[in-house]
Amino acid sequence: STVASMMHRQETVECLRKFNARRKLKGAILTTMLVSRNFSAAKSLLNKKSDGGVKPQSNNKNSLVSPAQEPAPLQTAMEPQTTVVHNATDGIKGSTESCNTTTEDEDLKAAPLRTGNGSSVPEGRSSRDRTAPSAGMQPQPSLCSSAMRKQEIIKITEQLIEAINNGDFEAYTKICDPGLTSFEPEALGNLVEGMDFHKFYFENLLSKNSKPIHTTILNPHVHVIGEDAACIAYIRLTQYIDGQGRPRTSQSEETRVWHRRDGKWLNVHYHCSGAPAAPLQ
Repeated sequence: STVASMMHRQETVECLRKFNARRKLKGAILTTMLVSRNFSAAKSLLNKKSDGGVKPQSNNKNSLVSPAQEPAPLQTAMEPQTTVVHNATDGIKGSTESCNTTTEDEDLKAAPLRTGNGSSVPEGRSSRDRTAPSAGMQPQPSLCSSAMRKQEIIKITEQLIEAINNGDFEAYTKICDPGLTSFEPEALGNLVEGMDFHKFYFENLLSKNSKPIHTTILNPHVHVIGEDAACIAYIRLTQYIDGQGRPRTSQSEETRVWHRRDGKWLNVHYHCSGAPAAPLQ
């Protein structure tokens, strides 16, 4: 319970940091859009003046065609930005993040085409302004990678719990490290290492259970630790049928530490507080 609370507070701080990062990102994108469009207008004006004395009719056509062709690179540049912001979070928050992304894109499309004083920006200044915001947008790929890794951890945790509910010890051993350490109610508060302790429950109880079991993972919080490690904390609700045929529900607070080896995630440590997971009761 204490571990879940601490990780919840830490997750809240991370959400606030991401919110501030999105605000800064939006301002940087707006600046880039304004500078790029002003630069395009200035470039078209220079082309018009240079060709004005030769073919005035042809120059008018170029001035009409050029603005229509310039916004094309801007549209291309917006696509990866939208994808990055869309994938900035994981879990249930993803749908909310998607709505925020759409709103920000509409704001960019409605941005004015002029600066505050209505004057065009020189070419040298626009080059510097385009370079500065791009430096602030560099961390976006890492945010996307972190969100994808969090989804991987949640998915592999669901697979592990499903193997437990099905009594599939072979699938369980493929997901867990052979030297798995754990604190759980079944061990009476003692640290257990290895798979022999868990194998006893699989062979004598879990594999023989024929009654339905349904598990719900509530509020999963994932912390990515480097490239090959992660920690997930969640509340586990288990619905099962007791010996008298009545439906029951048990709750436990669990934390799992995952380590990736050879491109495969393995559970290396497990901590459980609360009631033993059904049907071990």
